[in-house]
Amino acid sequence: MKIIVAGSLGNISKPLAQQLIAAGHQVTIISSNNDKTAGIEQLGAQAAIGSLNDAAFLTQTFTGADAIYGMVPPNFGNSSMREGMNKVGLAYAEAIKASGISKVVFLSSIGAHLDGGTGPIAGLHDVEQLLNKLDRVDIKYLRANMFYFNFFHDIPLIKQAGIIGSNYPAGTRLVMVHPTDIADAVAEALQQPFEGKNISYVASDDRTTTDIAKVLGTAIGKPELPWVEFTDEQAYEGMVQAGMPLEVAKNYLEMGTAVRKGILWTDLDQQKPKLRDRKLEDFAKEFAEKFNG
Repeated sequence: MKIIVAGSLGNISKPLAQQLIAAGHQVTIISSNNDKTAGIEQLGAQAAIGSLNDAAFLTQTFTGADAIYGMVPPNFGNSSMREGMNKVGLAYAEAIKASGISKVVFLSSIGAHLDGGTGPIAGLHDVEQLLNKLDRVDIKYLRANMFYFNFFHDIPLIKQAGIIGSNYPAGTRLVMVHPTDIADAVAEALQQPFEGKNISYVASDDRTTTDIAKVLGTAIGKPELPWVEFTDEQAYEGMVQAGMPLEVAKNYLEMGTAVRKGILWTDLDQQKPKLRDRKLEDFAKEFAEKFNG
């Protein structure tokens, strides 16, 4: 098959492309950065350099392909994260329709069943609704859970204050996923038949924040590392002081509130997906390497 992969050489797209190429598929990788061309070609893929906001570019890239893997990259430059994600969704919808693509695997998120109160996830809810309007297009939404790699952002806090935390308390449930597990799920979906619009969840482990602090702390030689709950004000100020744009900090604060309320997991719990291979203890080894590096 000829398959289009969005996401440049990211943590999902690169291992996904490697799997597809190894399986004998012709892969084109979309990137907004021309400097990625050489790396893409070294994988054995073709590079398509352009913006996911550009429907004409996407139409040209999609035309003649058998399937696409789509995603909305984080764009911290928008005055409204939700509006920025909607613009990308509209470009996808226009290009899919104009190019005649009939098979799409699209990366969405836990909590995308909710139309608000979830921070940046709300934009993916909107994108799902936009794509659902497309006729004669089979779409599988892979709703990913919280990325393990988000904990890399806590390394400075651990080093400086000896704590890890967020605006939700110790004992809070977190369902997490490794990007490579997502790549595996996307590769499976692209190479299997499916019909209509359907949703699958991708999760690697289901733990509490208390577990997370202990496992990650043990991996870095700090087995007593505590999970600390911050107030919303403290969490917001910490993100801003770390250099996060105000709009992004506001959205991530709202997502943390959704975690605290437990509303992100309701649809997932109804579907009861099977957990994938890479557990928290496996990620802890990567975390320790990053921490010590």
